Amino acid sequence: MTYRVRAPGGETEAVRPAVKSGDLAAEVVHDAQRLVSLELALAKQELKDLAMANAIAAGLVAAGALVILLGVLVAVPVLVVVLVPDHWIAAVVWVAAYLLVGAVAVLVGKSRFQVKLPGKTLASLKENKEWAVRQMRSTVR
Repeated sequence: MTYRVRAPGGETEAVRPAVKSGDLAAEVVHDAQRLVSLELALAKQELKDLAMANAIAAGLVAAGALVILLGVLVAVPVLVVVLVPDHWIAAVVWVAAYLLVGAVAVLVGKSRFQVKLPGKTLASLKENKEWAVRQMRSTVR
């Protein structure tokens, strides 16, 4: 809390009255509670972002698996085409293309999955811990 006091020259200056250690401790506790609230909000946002990225990766894996399934389902009629002379090369190319596209989609989706701790939140918590320790030490003096 700061008060403005008019000095003898008409100028104002900031004066901070003596604060009791109990008031300082209450202020530190209030600040710590606000910090915890902000940390929780940061953790929620980071987890939300991670969940969104993993949802996209899961979609890619599912799409890749679907394409592979379609490739296998096309393989059955291809066997019939293979039995007909001179059409087998086209049928094999068709199946290979489906399988290749599906495999690429599955691998890309799998590589995009991330399971990790929220790094920004952990770093911020460490800084806040150090800040709280400094505040408590300065309040004790």
